[in-house]
Amino acid sequence: MSTDELCFMTARALAQKIRGRDLSAVEVMEAHLRQIEAVNPQVNAVVTLLPERAMDGARAADAALGRGDEVGPLHGLPIAHKDLVDTAGIRTTRGSPIFADNVPTQDALIVERLRGSGAITIGKTNVPEFGAGSQTFNPVFGATLNPYDTTRTCGGSSGGAAVALACGMIPIADGSDTGGSLRNPAAFCNVVGFRTSPGRVPVWPKLTGWPPISVQGPMARTVGDVALMLSAIAGPDARSPVALTEPGSLFAGDLQRDFRGVRIAWSRDFGGIPIDRRVTAALESRRPAFEEIGCIVEAGEPDYRDADEIFKLMRAWVFELSYTDLIRTHRAQIKETVIWNAEEGLKITGPQLARAEAKRIELYHRVRKFMERYEFMVMPVTQVPAFPVTQEYVTEIEGVQMDTYIDWMQSCYFITVTGLPAISVPCGFTPEGLPVGIQIVGRHQDDLGVLQLAHAFEQVTQTWKQRPPVVA
Repeated sequence: MSTDELCFMTARALAQKIRGRDLSAVEVMEAHLRQIEAVNPQVNAVVTLLPERAMDGARAADAALGRGDEVGPLHGLPIAHKDLVDTAGIRTTRGSPIFADNVPTQDALIVERLRGSGAITIGKTNVPEFGAGSQTFNPVFGATLNPYDTTRTCGGSSGGAAVALACGMIPIADGSDTGGSLRNPAAFCNVVGFRTSPGRVPVWPKLTGWPPISVQGPMARTVGDVALMLSAIAGPDARSPVALTEPGSLFAGDLQRDFRGVRIAWSRDFGGIPIDRRVTAALESRRPAFEEIGCIVEAGEPDYRDADEIFKLMRAWVFELSYTDLIRTHRAQIKETVIWNAEEGLKITGPQLARAEAKRIELYHRVRKFMERYEFMVMPVTQVPAFPVTQEYVTEIEGVQMDTYIDWMQSCYFITVTGLPAISVPCGFTPEGLPVGIQIVGRHQDDLGVLQLAHAFEQVTQTWKQRPPVVA
């Protein structure tokens, strides 16, 4: 097979062919290393590359099959890890000059599970500094560029992961999501990013073990590949006190489902937040796809009152906890938005945080009651298409000024504070050829249902097949 055929094969097909000895893990790894060598200089997605280690892993994977060893669902698949997660013996910079030479001594739990399932580490993917802001640039490695238009951002914070997937450099990638970091770059790069239910993918190590505002999850080019990866990383672990007890095998099966009569709430703007008209047009053109698979689609959304305040208070609280000590000792080496967000956390009082938590449970119950009628909600992932990479963040949408560096991501973080599973799936393109994603949100902990509806939508639309110009 050619490099192109191998690198754009689905992860499911690759894994099956490796297990069946139709392809060797060495062949697959060599093809992906060639793809990285050819394409990465144009987009800067993979920032730490380990070709010798990757090839050693591929040879070991083939040897295991030759011995008849029992292997995991990701056996032989190349993967690059987000540069925020700890990887034993591999530099993890977090996009910060403070950690430019940081080499962890242990793997994060998600990396441990991926390796245990047979995936082979090929390197690390680029992130914004400390993962802050949905725009991937940092002073260590520079900016990652959108492969559909290299003058544009790829989003973030899992931006390097999304670009590497879109360009065929890897078949699966790990990511994380607080205010949209799995969903936003997926939408900007025409791939799939899944914000799983809190606890679905247990997280360790972690400063805050209980508040479920940040999650980890899978990214891939197709929904089926996301489900395959989730089957390997989901499931309980004693190191995460909020871990769900259902095993990862829940996601290993067929995603086919009959959606006739399933009721969906279709929201253009979450009840009034600004959305770029190009995003709205792309989504509206795909509304008939849900009707085609049998869904009953009705306009509507729950009352998101207080969602903005809840998210900003919780985010500021986490930033204060995470970065205040670093700011005291390394202020000149930390970007202003991180400093601002951490210092906002210093202003929070106990009663403020308590009221935010009370408002959050009220929001949860409003949404829960709304979803007694609707099994799913469908809405924009992002409020804008990919913007110029030279612009740090969006300051205005359709004439509405943004107050902070995160306001333009309300379409993601309103869902974050509900605690519901949400996926970004390729939906269409703007007149300029920029990808637009659609966000599918399910009921409490119904990750499987979200994957099933996303898969059905994907089968009808086939938007994921359109490759970016840098590899076309």
